[in-house]
Amino acid sequence: MSTSEQQREPAGAGPVPEPSAPGAKPPAGGPAPADPPGASPTSPVGRLAATVERLRREVRAAQAEAEGRALIELAKGILVERLGCGPAQASRQLAELAGQARVTPLEFAVEVINQAARDRVSEVTDAFLAAAEGAAERDSAVRLRAAESGALAADDTQAVADSLLEHALRPLGAVAVAVWAAGADGSLALSGSAGFSPAEATRWRYVPPDVATVARRGLTERTGQWFTSLAATGLPTIGRHLHPDGGRVAVPAGTGGRIHGVLEIAWPGPLEPQPPQVVRQVEALAELCAHTLETSAPGRDAGREPRVLPDTAELMDLADGLHDPALVLVPHVDGDGQLVDFRIQHVNSRFLDPAGRPRAVVNGALLLEAFPMAAGKSELFQRVERVYATGEVYRAHRMHLTALVDQVPLSAVADISISRHGGSVLLIWRIEDETARLASLLQHAQRLGRIGGFEENLLTGEITWNDQLFGLYGRAPSCTPVPLEELPAHAHPDDAVAIGRFLRTLLHHRHPASAAFRLQRPDGVTRHIRVVAEPVLDTDGRLFVVRGAYQDISAQHWTEVALAATRDQLAHTEQQATERNRLTLQLQHAIMPPTQAPLRVSGLEVAVRYRPAETEQLVGGDWYDAVVLPSGLVLLCVGDVAGHGIEAATSMVVLRNALRGLAVTGAGPGQLLSWLNIVAHHLTGAVTATAVCALYDPRRRTLRWARAGHLPPVLVRGAEAAPLPLVRGMLLGAVAEAAYEEAELRFAPQDTLLMYTDGLIERRDRSVEESLSHLLTTVRSAPGPLDQQLDRLLTYSRSDTDDDTCIVGIRVA
Repeated sequence: MSTSEQQREPAGAGPVPEPSAPGAKPPAGGPAPADPPGASPTSPVGRLAATVERLRREVRAAQAEAEGRALIELAKGILVERLGCGPAQASRQLAELAGQARVTPLEFAVEVINQAARDRVSEVTDAFLAAAEGAAERDSAVRLRAAESGALAADDTQAVADSLLEHALRPLGAVAVAVWAAGADGSLALSGSAGFSPAEATRWRYVPPDVATVARRGLTERTGQWFTSLAATGLPTIGRHLHPDGGRVAVPAGTGGRIHGVLEIAWPGPLEPQPPQVVRQVEALAELCAHTLETSAPGRDAGREPRVLPDTAELMDLADGLHDPALVLVPHVDGDGQLVDFRIQHVNSRFLDPAGRPRAVVNGALLLEAFPMAAGKSELFQRVERVYATGEVYRAHRMHLTALVDQVPLSAVADISISRHGGSVLLIWRIEDETARLASLLQHAQRLGRIGGFEENLLTGEITWNDQLFGLYGRAPSCTPVPLEELPAHAHPDDAVAIGRFLRTLLHHRHPASAAFRLQRPDGVTRHIRVVAEPVLDTDGRLFVVRGAYQDISAQHWTEVALAATRDQLAHTEQQATERNRLTLQLQHAIMPPTQAPLRVSGLEVAVRYRPAETEQLVGGDWYDAVVLPSGLVLLCVGDVAGHGIEAATSMVVLRNALRGLAVTGAGPGQLLSWLNIVAHHLTGAVTATAVCALYDPRRRTLRWARAGHLPPVLVRGAEAAPLPLVRGMLLGAVAEAAYEEAELRFAPQDTLLMYTDGLIERRDRSVEESLSHLLTTVRSAPGPLDQQLDRLLTYSRSDTDDDTCIVGIRVA
């Protein structure tokens, strides 16, 4: 049986059963375990179980005795040093003092060690003893020292995790522990674990940087994280599926201000708020882990090669090679090993102190002594402390240096960079003069905006121009500036009135003024300029200075001219397009009026409907025809020319009239479409179109029809409606020659045939089959006169393509 599976007990005390809740104190002793269910104490199985339990107790007692012996020997050594006696006398003295105190030698040995060490474990055990005197508190002190002894004797972090769980954490109700090592890049590597399966430990051997986990929260929060239940956090972590409602604790493991990793502890159930003594005990255990992580070599659990970090001397050489001011900081700890400040180990030659002090004054000083305000609002010291603890790089843009030293001008700012290298910290700052920066920005703005400033003293005649204004005037910087009174001589003569009004307002009325004029430069170039100026009065109200600026607005002027010309041209184009569409619509409506009286032939009623597109700009090429031929046959057809506009409309007229002329020959519908295909391909600019052509024989009540890529007609017979079977035939104009198949339909009395274009059913959000199915449903529910039936189809059409629609309805009497 492994050590992690047993509950050890200190020498001289009874067995300590595992508590039922986190933080519960185990009793000094406990009843012997019962026999297995159904096993009699005298049966072979019962005797075997009793033997196994006896041996288990003996093994645990032996282990506890061996671990306690190390603490007793350490206490003896302390007495030898304090009392100046030999080992034997120290042993007798320890036994006598333990008897007088009525405690076991092991418990008294732990008290001796605590008094001599005065370390973190001593503080924790003193807190336990101060809370209540009793066997349970003494057991806690023994467990902590036993855990410390086991951790110091361990040769790796895995053994440390086993010792912590067995001696210190199981009595608190914990079931598992994980020790994480923090990488310089913010990653976490599982350095040791106990209570988790090997497969789970392998799966969590490495956590990349910036991945949110329970251990990551413990690394970022310096005070540690105590979670009542994992379910409330939603954070992933090792063994979460084993105890999803269990409590978790993640405490940073650090020494001397530097965090080396995280100690994570798992409980099987919800974790209630713990007393301060337990919190301090866990922090002491995390410090034990930190010592092990600090002294152990960088692990390779994450499958990554350990990084070789430069020492302080190498970092100083690196700082001297930088082009920016830099400081090398080393931690400064107190007598208890606590980080209290950072010493400025080195400043490079490019370092400029914000307060103007020599480098020799800053070099070697403590950070808070040299820059006392670094711990204030800027939190610079806290940033350095965090970078040293976690290794995470920190950068800040434009930090005001008044937050560091109060002698710095308000305009001084710097970009800050802080990084850890080995056991040192590199602090870089680049000081920037805010006033110079704003002046530079103003110069760039004036250059980009082509703005030149001036100031003219009317009393002394002194005139000041900036470089941009000399460039606007086309004059060299060595030339004499032009006074305001001479401005009309440098402007276009047509702008004399505007300039005169500007000068009167500014110089006579003493009000701010502006004007736009054309500046004629010495090089013959004319620029469009806007001048803005304001008067400056003295205490007596007399005008003595004029300040202002000139701006070159030539690009804006010519842009406005171009926009005006473009606007006029666009308006003319829109007017032409509107007139063209109006003429096209008139042509289309003249050929195919939206309504037409029914055509009645012997035994046949023909009605047509045409609905133009809702948008006038989408003049389409839909067409229909119903005419009685000289042979007595009735020509019925619908078609749709591809495209919109006047080209589609004129192509429609050509095809419609060509089909009428070809139909006089007496040819069948298939032959008529073959000839019409030749017309579409050769005679109309290679347009494409779809069509249905039919010839009705009133004497035989038969209909011969053919199609060219068009939707098939729909036959309504009684309460049923269905499309006619498809016959072969490609769209018109696609190829030079094409053959079209014919079909014949014999009508029954009261049959209705519908021929239509796709504008009746086409939708963008559904297929043609779905739209055709809706049309058939509408036709079945729309009996009545033929005109009303066609009107109903147009009314309830679900088409959303804004296309023209043609319907030809045929009803046999």
